[in-house]
Amino acid sequence: MEEKLTKAAIIESLHNKIGLSRADIHRVIDELFEEIKDGLKDDRIIELRGFGTFEVRTRKGREKARNPKTGEVVSVDTHGVAIFRPGKELKDCIWDLRDARPED
Repeated sequence: MEEKLTKAAIIESLHNKIGLSRADIHRVIDELFEEIKDGLKDDRIIELRGFGTFEVRTRKGREKARNPKTGEVVSVDTHGVAIFRPGKELKDCIWDLRDARPED
């Protein structure tokens, strides 16, 4: 079973590693997310070297999309979607991760 890493767990880990207060770490993380969201809203590419790149891509609208819950045919307007592309360092560190884990 996959274990989730939550924002609270990240805050606790950083608190233990660097000793800043949990409140300060929480504020820094929230502000980082806000900066990323604001950059995406402004149609900017956010590059975090060694981690990856966030950007907005346009998904073309369609007249005949299907609501998966009801099966109803609906139209979908052209819209933006946020995407993440992992950087080389992140790709390299997780490349063999799935092979190393036993299957459920």
